[in-house]
Amino acid sequence: MTKRTGRRRILHLAASLLFTLVSLLIVVGGGGWWVLSHPQTPVPSHWNPLRELTVTAPVTPITMYQLHRVLGDEAQCRAVLSAAGVVFEPMDDLAINQNCGIAGRGLLSGLTAAKIEAVETSCTTTLRLALWEHHVVQPAAQQILGTDVRALRHVGSYNCRRMRTAQGQDSGWSSHATADAIDIVGLQLGTGRSLTLLKDWAASGPEAAFLRRIGRGACDWFRVVLGPDYNRLHADHFHLQGPGWGYCR
Repeated sequence: MTKRTGRRRILHLAASLLFTLVSLLIVVGGGGWWVLSHPQTPVPSHWNPLRELTVTAPVTPITMYQLHRVLGDEAQCRAVLSAAGVVFEPMDDLAINQNCGIAGRGLLSGLTAAKIEAVETSCTTTLRLALWEHHVVQPAAQQILGTDVRALRHVGSYNCRRMRTAQGQDSGWSSHATADAIDIVGLQLGTGRSLTLLKDWAASGPEAAFLRRIGRGACDWFRVVLGPDYNRLHADHFHLQGPGWGYCR
């Protein structure tokens, strides 16, 4: 056997192996797709990237993929909120100018378990807030305080204004100008007691631990989270913002 013939056989064998591998991947991939897409699939929805997000489902590595898909589809966003029992009444979109307005606008008054004073905001902000309330706020309240949270207190979401700095200078447009953020100042517990960031953040005891837990946990669901440790402008609230590069303090 010549060297040239040997090379040809090796190349032929390599090509055959490559073809076999690609064919196997297609079969396995196609089978996997069939399993995931079948109406009677045994794969739970919260593990299935082809299924819709469920706010109250356990969090898995698939959850963020499902969330990002919903954030880009207003109709789907509203359907997911409705399925979770979130009270978000549809409103016409608000268009003020290129900097101010609300896409996916609605009136939020109830999350999965906690109430919230009616606030005009966007569907995407509502969705992130509902996920935070269900997966972070309520479990932390039960674990640390032995009670649930009956209501969230806020100071608004939409505000057509520029960003404020500790130096008092305006910069770019605030995320509040498009209702892509909401400011939470406190909570009412199932015991009837009210907690505020201004009063309880720096205190000792479980209440402060609870507030710090839910502040850190907000970073799982919002891209920008600012609180009392950030600067004096946030001494009394959590600024929870959907879009952004990712900053948690």
